[in-house]
Amino acid sequence: MSLDTQLAEWRSAVMRGRSVDAADADELESHLREQVADLQAAGLADDEAFLIAVKRLGQVDTLTAEFAREHSDRLWKQLSVARTTDDGSRRPFIAMLAFSALAIAGIQIARLLSHDVTEPWFFLNASVILIVPLAAYFATVRRMPVAPALVLLGIVVAVVVAVNLFPFARDSTTQTLVALHLPVVLWFVVGAAYVGGAVLSSSRRMDFVRFTGEWAIYLVLIVLGGGVLIGLTTMVLTPIAPESIGEVISWVLPSGGAAAVIVAAWLVEAKKSVIENLAPVLTAIFTPLFAVMLLVAAVVYALAGVGQDFDRELLTVFDVLLIVVLALVVYGISARTATRSAGVLDVLRLVAVAAAILLDVLVLASMLERIGEYGLTANRVAALGLNVLLLANLAVTAWLLGRVVFARDGVVRVERWQTDYLPVFAVWVVAVVVVVPGVFGFR
Repeated sequence: MSLDTQLAEWRSAVMRGRSVDAADADELESHLREQVADLQAAGLADDEAFLIAVKRLGQVDTLTAEFAREHSDRLWKQLSVARTTDDGSRRPFIAMLAFSALAIAGIQIARLLSHDVTEPWFFLNASVILIVPLAAYFATVRRMPVAPALVLLGIVVAVVVAVNLFPFARDSTTQTLVALHLPVVLWFVVGAAYVGGAVLSSSRRMDFVRFTGEWAIYLVLIVLGGGVLIGLTTMVLTPIAPESIGEVISWVLPSGGAAAVIVAAWLVEAKKSVIENLAPVLTAIFTPLFAVMLLVAAVVYALAGVGQDFDRELLTVFDVLLIVVLALVVYGISARTATRSAGVLDVLRLVAVAAAILLDVLVLASMLERIGEYGLTANRVAALGLNVLLLANLAVTAWLLGRVVFARDGVVRVERWQTDYLPVFAVWVVAVVVVVPGVFGFR
């Protein structure tokens, strides 16, 4: 069956919905064709591209999901509807167990070799031990082609060897800077493995953005459950063997944290229907709260000025706020139905982004003033670059959200802007890890 025939059959099924008119169907079809084109560009055949695109659109459009279910006798049901057969779930589950065990072994070996988890070596390499197995897990379950997998492995090895060979001075601030940014570099490696090497596909990059938010939610839930477990274990051991509590925690806590990274990823993929109902609710709750908080903060700091109160801790708080707001906007837009008219949440997203822009401008002004007074350091270069990148991203995001609210333009452009901007963040964070320390003499 040709691609045009498949699209026509899909459109006919969608038009049977009472709430869908021709204009809605046109916009949905445009979105579907765009995703099909991305997948074709990544090397997929027409049939495969159509099936995967229908599955993705079905996540935000119930009529498309129903269309997939109605055609259950066809091969593409395996792609359009979540697989429930043993063959579809066993392989990721076994891979999850294997890579969880690998991560646990890695963190325990590193802990025993370092003798103290506060040592700079352990601090620098902890993210490697925790995140690289996750990238390997996705490369395995996604059946990533050998060539891009080897390229990805080469990049990881080169970066890890380089940062471990850097001649950092004692109590080096550049070493701390690298340790804080290296997990972000490795997370982009996870993203490349998650998309199976199709890093040029905008829709696949958005899938990874969605995964990141969902993974964070599951990880927090697992950590909270693990905290309760450790607390109960402590209470049980206190009356009979209080001296063993420290030893038990030293083994259980790192092992549980290492495994949680992999288990959370497996849960996101295995329980998508649950988390996709939860995440939009959380986004809807926190977007108004952050919009109000940022607006108040922006007004207060605009009137009072950041002034002499500006320091590294305050900068960190501001940057976290800006990143969280950007994440809320990205995830909220990705979970939003493309054909829905602008609503209150869209207005609140625009308000939050506008307030974030004002805060970022205030931070940059104070940062430049401080640099002019005290000069450049590695930390200030990293912070300055991040805030400039965030300001550029937020400015374009505000313009696109304004079109959504006032011009009734589609939200697809917001998604594409965010996914197209990811490589910019990736290049900068790699520069911070690989280039900036040397420029400042590894001090």
